[in-house]
Amino acid sequence: QLQVAESGGGLVQAGGSLRLSCTAPEPLRFDAVGWYRLAPGKEREMVSCISGVGDVTNIADAVNGRFTTSRDNAKNEVYLQMTRLGVEDTAIYYCAVQEGHKFVNGVIHCDRTRAWGQGTQVTVSS
Repeated sequence: QLQVAESGGGLVQAGGSLRLSCTAPEPLRFDAVGWYRLAPGKEREMVSCISGVGDVTNIADAVNGRFTTSRDNAKNEVYLQMTRLGVEDTAIYYCAVQEGHKFVNGVIHCDRTRAWGQGTQVTVSS
Protein backbone atom coordinates (compact mmCIF):
# COMPACT_ATOMS: atom_id res chain seq x y z
CA GLN A 1 0.00 0.00 0.00
CA LEU A 2 1.43 3.33 -1.08
CA GLN A 3 1.90 5.70 1.85
CA VAL A 4 0.76 9.17 0.92
CA ALA A 5 1.34 12.19 3.15
CA GLU A 6 -0.22 15.64 3.07
CA SER A 7 1.05 18.73 4.83
CA GLY A 8 0.34 22.43 4.95
CA GLY A 9 -3.06 22.57 6.58
CA GLY A 10 -3.85 24.91 9.42
CA LEU A 11 -5.98 27.76 10.66
CA VAL A 12 -6.31 30.81 8.47
CA GLN A 13 -8.56 33.84 8.40
CA ALA A 14 -11.08 34.29 5.66
CA GLY A 15 -9.47 35.82 2.62
CA GLY A 16 -6.15 34.18 3.38
CA SER A 17 -4.15 31.56 1.53
CA LEU A 18 -2.63 28.18 2.17
CA ARG A 19 -0.62 25.73 0.13
CA LEU A 20 -1.04 22.03 0.71
CA SER A 21 1.60 19.52 -0.31
CA CYS A 22 1.38 15.83 -1.05
CA THR A 23 4.22 13.38 -1.33
CA ALA A 24 4.97 9.67 -1.19
CA PRO A 25 8.05 7.48 -0.88
CA GLU A 26 7.49 6.17 -4.41
CA PRO A 27 7.54 8.22 -7.63
CA LEU A 28 4.24 9.89 -8.39
CA ARG A 29 5.09 11.18 -11.85
CA PHE A 30 3.33 8.35 -13.66
CA ASP A 31 -0.02 8.94 -12.00
CA ALA A 32 -2.64 11.60 -11.90
CA VAL A 33 -3.17 13.01 -8.41
CA GLY A 34 -6.31 14.51 -7.03
CA TRP A 35 -7.20 16.60 -4.01
CA TYR A 36 -10.45 15.88 -2.24
CA ARG A 37 -12.06 17.45 0.77
CA LEU A 38 -14.53 16.35 3.39
CA ALA A 39 -16.43 18.98 5.30
CA PRO A 40 -18.65 18.31 8.33
CA GLY A 41 -22.09 17.17 7.26
CA LYS A 42 -21.15 17.03 3.60
CA GLU A 43 -20.07 14.37 1.17
CA ARG A 44 -16.49 14.09 0.06
CA GLU A 45 -15.88 16.12 -3.07
CA MET A 46 -13.10 16.33 -5.58
CA VAL A 47 -11.31 19.67 -5.53
CA SER A 48 -8.71 19.19 -8.22
CA CYS A 49 -6.99 16.68 -10.46
CA ILE A 50 -3.64 16.95 -12.22
CA SER A 51 -1.96 14.72 -14.77
CA GLY A 52 1.34 12.98 -14.16
CA VAL A 53 3.43 15.54 -16.00
CA GLY A 54 1.32 18.41 -14.77
CA ASP A 55 0.14 19.64 -18.16
CA VAL A 56 -3.55 18.97 -17.62
CA THR A 57 -5.64 19.99 -14.63
CA ASN A 58 -9.26 19.92 -13.62
CA ILE A 59 -10.53 22.26 -10.92
CA ALA A 60 -13.94 21.90 -9.31
CA ASP A 61 -16.42 24.68 -10.05
CA ALA A 62 -16.74 25.51 -6.35
CA VAL A 63 -13.11 26.57 -6.12
CA ASN A 64 -12.28 27.47 -9.69
CA GLY A 65 -10.53 30.81 -9.85
CA ARG A 66 -9.33 30.52 -6.24
CA PHE A 67 -7.53 27.17 -6.11
CA THR A 68 -4.87 25.81 -8.40
CA THR A 69 -2.98 22.55 -8.46
CA SER A 70 0.55 21.94 -9.63
CA ARG A 71 3.34 19.46 -9.16
CA ASP A 72 7.10 19.28 -9.02
CA ASN A 73 8.07 15.80 -10.08
CA ALA A 74 11.72 16.46 -9.32
CA LYS A 75 10.67 16.84 -5.68
CA ASN A 76 7.93 14.21 -6.01
CA GLU A 77 5.37 16.67 -4.65
CA VAL A 78 1.90 17.74 -5.68
CA TYR A 79 0.44 21.01 -4.47
CA LEU A 80 -2.91 22.62 -3.89
CA GLN A 81 -2.63 26.39 -3.75
CA MET A 82 -5.68 27.87 -2.08
CA THR A 83 -6.38 31.60 -2.16
CA ARG A 84 -9.27 33.81 -1.03
CA LEU A 85 -10.29 31.15 1.42
CA GLY A 86 -13.75 31.28 2.89
CA VAL A 87 -15.35 29.52 5.84
CA GLU A 88 -17.00 27.18 3.34
CA ASP A 89 -13.55 25.81 2.53
CA THR A 90 -13.13 24.43 6.03
CA ALA A 91 -12.60 20.69 5.63
CA ILE A 92 -10.14 17.87 5.83
CA TYR A 93 -8.21 17.80 2.59
CA TYR A 94 -6.96 14.52 1.18
CA CYS A 95 -4.42 13.71 -1.45
CA ALA A 96 -5.55 10.91 -3.76
CA VAL A 97 -3.02 9.14 -5.95
CA GLN A 98 -4.72 7.70 -9.00
CA GLU A 99 -4.37 4.51 -10.95
CA GLY A 100 -2.90 5.94 -14.10
CA HIS A 101 -4.99 8.52 -15.94
CA LYS A 102 -8.61 8.83 -16.94
CA PHE A 103 -9.86 11.30 -19.51
CA VAL A 104 -13.48 11.86 -20.46
CA ASN A 105 -14.05 14.18 -23.40
CA GLY A 106 -10.60 15.64 -22.86
CA VAL A 107 -11.18 16.36 -19.16
CA ILE A 108 -9.01 14.59 -16.64
CA HIS A 109 -10.80 12.80 -13.83
CA CYS A 110 -9.47 11.55 -10.54
CA ASP A 111 -11.95 8.88 -9.58
CA ARG A 112 -9.70 5.81 -9.64
CA THR A 113 -7.87 6.36 -6.40
CA ARG A 114 -5.32 3.73 -5.46
CA ALA A 115 -3.95 5.43 -2.37
CA TRP A 116 -5.20 8.09 0.02
CA GLY A 117 -3.32 10.28 2.42
CA GLN A 118 -4.37 10.64 6.02
CA GLY A 119 -5.74 14.13 5.41
CA THR A 120 -4.81 17.58 6.61
CA GLN A 121 -7.22 19.90 8.36
CA VAL A 122 -7.93 23.32 6.91
CA THR A 123 -9.94 25.66 9.10
CA VAL A 124 -10.98 29.07 7.89
CA SER A 125 -12.19 31.54 10.49
CA SER A 126 -14.49 34.44 9.74
